[in-house]
Amino acid sequence: MTIPGTPGGPSGAGHGQKESEFRKDMGPWANFALGFTYLSPVVSTYTLFGTALADGGPPMIWAFVMAGCGQFLVALVFGEIVAQYPIAGGVYPWARRLWGKRWAWMTGWVYMWALLVTITSVAYGAGPYIAIMLGFRATVHTTVLCTIALIVVAVLINYAGTKALSWAALIGFGAELIGALVVGVILLVTHRFHGLGVLFDDYGTAGDGSYLPVFLGAAIIGFYQYYGFEACGDVAEEVAHPGKVIPKAMRRTIYVGGAAATFTCLTLLLAVVDYRAVISGEDPDPVVRVLFDALGEAGARVVMAVVLISFLSCTVSLQAAAGRLIYSYARDEMIIGHRLLRKFSPTRAVPEYALLVAAVVPALIAVGSLISTDALTKIVSFAILGIYAAFQMVVLAALRARVKGWKPSGEYRLGRWGLLVNVGALAYGIFAIVNISWPRTPGVPWFDNWIVLLSGGVVVAVGLVYMFTTHHYGRSDAPSGSAVPD
Repeated sequence: MTIPGTPGGPSGAGHGQKESEFRKDMGPWANFALGFTYLSPVVSTYTLFGTALADGGPPMIWAFVMAGCGQFLVALVFGEIVAQYPIAGGVYPWARRLWGKRWAWMTGWVYMWALLVTITSVAYGAGPYIAIMLGFRATVHTTVLCTIALIVVAVLINYAGTKALSWAALIGFGAELIGALVVGVILLVTHRFHGLGVLFDDYGTAGDGSYLPVFLGAAIIGFYQYYGFEACGDVAEEVAHPGKVIPKAMRRTIYVGGAAATFTCLTLLLAVVDYRAVISGEDPDPVVRVLFDALGEAGARVVMAVVLISFLSCTVSLQAAAGRLIYSYARDEMIIGHRLLRKFSPTRAVPEYALLVAAVVPALIAVGSLISTDALTKIVSFAILGIYAAFQMVVLAALRARVKGWKPSGEYRLGRWGLLVNVGALAYGIFAIVNISWPRTPGVPWFDNWIVLLSGGVVVAVGLVYMFTTHHYGRSDAPSGSAVPD
């Protein structure tokens, strides 16, 4: 199979790229399930529900609508790009074709670290639920141990190959969707304490001021929810007819995943007895309280098992995306250790060393989190910033290419709406990045208040030093800037 962007590939532009070693073992539904389990409505909602409710009260649910609309525009742009360049690794090879080597190198660098941190954030968020399911008390140390255990199980599933990844994604999708619907219906029927009017009552979280700043602070739950659709494109070389299948899977991920997340959040909101207890900090974990009150101990533990499947399948999907990105990076000789990281298992058709990095680094980040008293929030915040920044680097590259004459030629095209959608996607992304980075805790030390932006700055600064001292970005003769006419 010739990789698109090489002689004989669909785009017919470029030179020097090797044939793909992946097998086309992933069908359309498995590709959608991969994006869905990465997006994971249960993981995002259960992880940040208490924080968002405490910060913004019940109206925080509207963050799902805001973020969903914005990221849908990004998904449309990505659909056009992947249809023309269905290459493993997603944002890195897309940025390479749309702009050039240096821009692609930095895009891949930011996205790689964001993915590795996101793996940690998801696995870390599972820790308390594992403790509840198994009946031991959750502490910082047990949470870190559970995080590492989940990462190890996930990488073993990934090592089994694309078919195993597909089955894990499909099982995770089924468990998560059915679990969210069943639990949601039970809560609505047996444990509902409020009407829909509470969705417009902030319960005093804004004080005497405007609610907008409070809402934007609580909106982290929406920003955390709506990514994962790009994972459908990260495995593009493993999907038959990717130009048709993947754009559709991306859009479906937004539709179904967003609806499931909003429904999950709504049912939890209406089942919380006392909002003011959550807002004051008296009830720090409203999800667990609701589940135990509504379902009893036995029922709650069953739900925890389903939730754990969601966390595991999300971690598996994230590792798959990170492994493909690192492999794609190494295949183009863009990073130190590329000879090892581009090695491929001939029996399982997976990049085994790249996947190992996608397990070891997140585990080390989890251990490093022991020095922080608010590790989960910081890890999640940087993960969101890094993902959004990498997305917008691709969106900007696409907009630049359009202005310079790029006309998408894949099987999925936006036509005359392409430029408008691209501008809208960029505007939303810039707004989201500013909001995620904005400091909101003036009482803490300045470096803690600006930790998200500082972390992002460190990643970019180290990347720039690395890039311009090693010049790895210039080693490969893989297609670069081929989207823009000469």
